[in-house]
Amino acid sequence: MTHFDVIVIGGGHAGTEAALAAARAGMRALLLTQNIETIGQMSCNPAIGGVGKGHLVREIDALGGCMAQAADRAGIQFRKLNASRGPAVRATRAQADRALYRAAVRQIVENQPNLRIFQAAATEITLRNAQVNGVRAAPDLHFRAPAVVLTAGTFLAGVIHIGKESREGGRAGDPHAGPLAQQLREINPVSARLKTGTPPRLDGRTIDFSKTETQPGDHPRPIFSFIGNASDHPRQVPCHITETTPQAHDIVRAALKQSAMFSGKISGVGPRYCPAIEDKVHRFPDRPRHRIFLEPEGLECNEYYPNGASTSLPFAVQTEMIRAIPGLENAHITRPGYAIEYDFFDPRALSPALETRAVGGLFFAGQVNGTTGYEEAAAQGLVAGLNAARMVQNAPPWAPSRDESYIGVMLDDLATRGVSEPYRMFTSRAEHRLSLREDNADLRLTPRGREMGIVPDARWAHFCQRRERLEKEEAKLHEMRMGECSAFQFLKRPSAAYADLGAAATLRDAADIAEMEARVKYAGYIRRQNKADARLRDEESRAIPPDFDFALSGLSAEMQAVLEKSRPVNLRQARRILTPAALSVLAAHLRSHSHPPRSHPPSSRVRS
Repeated sequence: MTHFDVIVIGGGHAGTEAALAAARAGMRALLLTQNIETIGQMSCNPAIGGVGKGHLVREIDALGGCMAQAADRAGIQFRKLNASRGPAVRATRAQADRALYRAAVRQIVENQPNLRIFQAAATEITLRNAQVNGVRAAPDLHFRAPAVVLTAGTFLAGVIHIGKESREGGRAGDPHAGPLAQQLREINPVSARLKTGTPPRLDGRTIDFSKTETQPGDHPRPIFSFIGNASDHPRQVPCHITETTPQAHDIVRAALKQSAMFSGKISGVGPRYCPAIEDKVHRFPDRPRHRIFLEPEGLECNEYYPNGASTSLPFAVQTEMIRAIPGLENAHITRPGYAIEYDFFDPRALSPALETRAVGGLFFAGQVNGTTGYEEAAAQGLVAGLNAARMVQNAPPWAPSRDESYIGVMLDDLATRGVSEPYRMFTSRAEHRLSLREDNADLRLTPRGREMGIVPDARWAHFCQRRERLEKEEAKLHEMRMGECSAFQFLKRPSAAYADLGAAATLRDAADIAEMEARVKYAGYIRRQNKADARLRDEESRAIPPDFDFALSGLSAEMQAVLEKSRPVNLRQARRILTPAALSVLAAHLRSHSHPPRSHPPSSRVRS
């Protein structure tokens, strides 16, 4: 069979979600991958979720995607981050067994109706009148389809750097996609280079864990998927924490010129929030220590991932630096760390549906759009695969809004602001984060996914039962009295918990309880937030003086640099380049006129 409705190039996190979404939507889909054995491969950190990222995973799950289910089947340590803070910023994180995760994704992909898999390297996207009509693959194959989703990750003209040595590659052990990268530059010339990296891997048998801090998982364990269960989880194990030392920093400083980052060999920009160890030592010279999280790669292997020690230093220096860290004095490196540089394309050249404006039927998802992280890639993949299917069906595209999902926040950020560094999701990027919580992702998105045909019957039935339970319970809380107030009003108290209702507390599922407590406690805040949003919309025409100094208290250095470079003339323009939190800070300063105009001409230099 060589004729399909949708072809997906790449079997990573974006590619698998794209192919699954297209197939669930009823399309004949083909997943084209260089190596079937690496479908669902975790190329870097063996973990799923985290602050902001966990929200994306739950939204993918609410739309029928596979990431949360795979995380439940492969998670060997589960934690709820920010557990002591408000529900809006609490996030699930699962340390995963690489082999189990890959096996779970492959099992889901191979058993999805309407989806075929083929192992071959894509060499060309074939076109007719600026419209996709298929994909050529080595050795001499031509698969035809009116829609193609490209999820090439770091494989587009990828170059791996270790010290002064460089070689072509999409990741360690895999070739890059050179011919395809060249064609894409001709089709869509607004491209640039980005960089990411990975730390060396360590043999756990050579780590002295007695010198480290043990980090256990949570009890009871969080569950990622709305249809998951703790019984899905494999055996649980702890992680460990250690720290770099001044000696390790001295080793890094002495070798900075040998790092690909500092020798000038790398032109691509790396992720601001996940820098290499040499970048951290250089940028923060007064910090004597940086934390290193020792994360197990799996239950049946001895390798550990030293999270926080990403590097492109020469292998000999990596060894010396690692052995200057407590607990790692005799550590054996099984694989060296490296940096990888690759092509990405300006996401502002995409439609909100992730379709390229230059070529009809060609969709981009994942790192090709300038993002970083499994979760960001998977979310884009689901949207791109769904919209590719909807294009074939002549149905309108789906572009989620900022107020209904973190996916919508990410897509809007990419389409309106573009990227100058690898984009990562944070809760601070969402102005509606009080209502965009992990616990209510299904309530926000599953009905929408059902309308578009990507939520299967069994998942829909599960959702309907949950929604009914919660609606009945909320109605009961309004009617039930707790002294002089209703149970609903009682639960609004900061110290009150659902369990305080005693025998009247009939919900048993932890996710249901978390959702009910959050909707009660946040009800007033959400109303105020909606009023503030309306006020800000009314103020969008407020002018920003041309000599305004953006060095404002409450604004991060990153947002100050963005404003300094763009110099928006009013809040409407500022909204398109700032995070919602930063926009609120700027609006407040303009409202109060508390910040004096600058006394010198604005500089064109962007502060770092």
